[in-house]
Amino acid sequence: QVHLVESGGGSVQAGGSLRLSCLASGGAASGNPEYTNCMGWFRQAPGKGREPIAIIWRGEKAGYDDSVEGRFTISRNVEATDVEATLSLQMDNLKPEDTALYYCAARRSGFGCTLGAFYDFWGQGTQVTVSK
Repeated sequence: QVHLVESGGGSVQAGGSLRLSCLASGGAASGNPEYTNCMGWFRQAPGKGREPIAIIWRGEKAGYDDSVEGRFTISRNVEATDVEATLSLQMDNLKPEDTALYYCAARRSGFGCTLGAFYDFWGQGTQVTVSK
């Protein structure tokens, strides 16, 4: 099974920055060699549904939700180790409305890599809290 483990969440004041990381592994062993081609970040605020905020295709082409465009930057590094990839999300100029549980996700296939696509693998999430 593909394993995604997020870290880097925390509490910050409005205008501050945080950098989230997601360590990805298990794809080769579980027969999912292409999952690092399409990875993304999602978030779920209290009382709301989970929403996509940033995706990246083959570490090259990124897409963002309008709510984070220009403030967040997604990136991906592929590793030749047990950790097969590291997905990052640099979050600058944070706002109170960015408060949420942030999830890392990946698609089994690299095709159809969009914000609205179905994602097969998920991490447990890391909490981000932004105060006024």
